[in-house]
Amino acid sequence: MADFLIKRADLRDSKWIDAKPGALAPGAARLKVEAFALTANNVTYATFGEAMGYWNFFPAADAAYGCVPVWGFATVTGSNAEGVAVGTRVYGYLPISESFDLTPVRVGRESFMDGAANRQGLAPIYNTYILTASDPGYDPKLEAEQMLFRPLFTTGFMIDDCLMEAGETVPETVVISSASSKTALALAHCLKQRGGVEAVGLTSPGNKAYVESLGLYARVETYDGADRLHARGLTAYVDFLGRPTLTADVHNALKDRLARSLVIGVTDWEGNRAPVALPDPQPEFFFVPDYAAARAKALGPDVLNARLGKAMRGFYAASGDYLTPQTAKGKAAIAAAWLDTLDAKVPPSKGLVLSF
Repeated sequence: MADFLIKRADLRDSKWIDAKPGALAPGAARLKVEAFALTANNVTYATFGEAMGYWNFFPAADAAYGCVPVWGFATVTGSNAEGVAVGTRVYGYLPISESFDLTPVRVGRESFMDGAANRQGLAPIYNTYILTASDPGYDPKLEAEQMLFRPLFTTGFMIDDCLMEAGETVPETVVISSASSKTALALAHCLKQRGGVEAVGLTSPGNKAYVESLGLYARVETYDGADRLHARGLTAYVDFLGRPTLTADVHNALKDRLARSLVIGVTDWEGNRAPVALPDPQPEFFFVPDYAAARAKALGPDVLNARLGKAMRGFYAASGDYLTPQTAKGKAAIAAAWLDTLDAKVPPSKGLVLSF
């Protein structure tokens, strides 16, 4: 039962810890982790681990270390939980561990939740495990795409909905930083499918040609030109990079037409994040679980899930134009992949799918 632990104060300091699994507790289930994706999204989990509680999902015995959550597939290998049979296969939020225990509650035909004490008060979207046998969005031929894109596409979809459906002002242009990141691609895809709005991508010089080749953005600019940025009509800025100086450049360049500024993630996790004075509007932190819960209440969960499911299936089908999954297996490969992800060494045209 090996766990991959990362030092909270230094994300490059990691180690494998081996432990002999104890007896399975009453009401608990033990799951074997089969495969998972590793993306910049997981770096954001680690960067915001303290502030947003991400370290609390799979706590380590040594509080100086933590287990970064990932999205993937796991199979039940032992169960003392009513309604959860051995052999049940699920998709959900996992630790980077060979196996782990949880406490299933609200067990239904399509899913169950982890009712463990340490996960109470955390967002339900992260505590839900979806059974592949009854998941309408599951396709066995697209497992890699699901691991890489499902949570990220959901974020992109919700940002699109927030800007274009639920906001007081509807932008004509959406400027997106870290434009080669998977969540940014998902958002750009949704905006393109909607039509009538221009997506402008901001990226590094090395990724510019790749981002342009995707055909998702009306225009692609590099970060060093952000202070000279121009846009059509009312504009929203969606920030995945998390670099305050870039945010200041965008805000100052577009201050006469900027209507919304959303902070989503921190792909530039080592950059200087000291606050910079900005002209209005001030950035809003966009937390998907809270927004999704509010929209489900407003629209009804069935309506929202139907919209999301339809859009997600369309994106899976198109994602082959954006990314080719890259697989690796074993503890050494997983540890190396974590460092490569931290250092942005994984090409944006690739996606890491890992297994034990």
